[in-house]
Amino acid sequence: MLVIQSLTKSYSPEKKAVDDLSLTIEDGDIYGFIGHNGAGKTTTLKSITGIIPFESGTVTFNGIDLNKQPELYKSNIAYIPDNPDLYENMTGIKYINFLADVFSVSQQDRDTLIPRYADAFELTGNLGSPISSYSHGMKQKLALIAAFVHKPRLLILDEPFVGLDPKAAYTLKEFMRELCAGGGSIFFSTHVLEVAEKLCNKIAIIKEGRLVRSGLIDDVRGDSTLENLFLELV
Repeated sequence: MLVIQSLTKSYSPEKKAVDDLSLTIEDGDIYGFIGHNGAGKTTTLKSITGIIPFESGTVTFNGIDLNKQPELYKSNIAYIPDNPDLYENMTGIKYINFLADVFSVSQQDRDTLIPRYADAFELTGNLGSPISSYSHGMKQKLALIAAFVHKPRLLILDEPFVGLDPKAAYTLKEFMRELCAGGGSIFFSTHVLEVAEKLCNKIAIIKEGRLVRSGLIDDVRGDSTLENLFLELV
């Protein structure tokens, strides 16, 4: 369970990018995070992954405090930004194995999981090529494979479907459901409201750094569509 309590992050004294945000992502949740450009989604995700510091509040996963035990906290999660910044001098397979080394993935798991995910995302034939030769979509697939291989308990994604072809997007959704069915959880931002409506069991809507609505998707949208609710709120 990820617990975000009173998270506040400012880039200037005049404006808070994230303002007193509290949210709980429980085991099994596929939690969608939506808001307009500049609403604070990416800042929130970077704060709860430890990429950028925040002024106040706490972030814990299964009782592990991000600021007090950062290495232990990060060992349980995977984060994929909207534009993965990979080591382009490496080949795809070397990058996956590098991440597997960081997270102490056994050779047995590598032998099983790397072919499974690489085949599913249709990247097996490119794993021997340097990442510098990859398209944006291929880099995104590689980042996803490397994340799934170390079996995170919490997967945090920033606009994960942008740049993926329809088949890869479908494959990702299936693996997201599988991870959560096994007791993991997912927190991801998206502008694709139809995906959020069909995939998520919970959503949170942020506006100008403040949480304006959150909870079970059916409770949040009521008798409206998610698109109509979003336009009304933001």
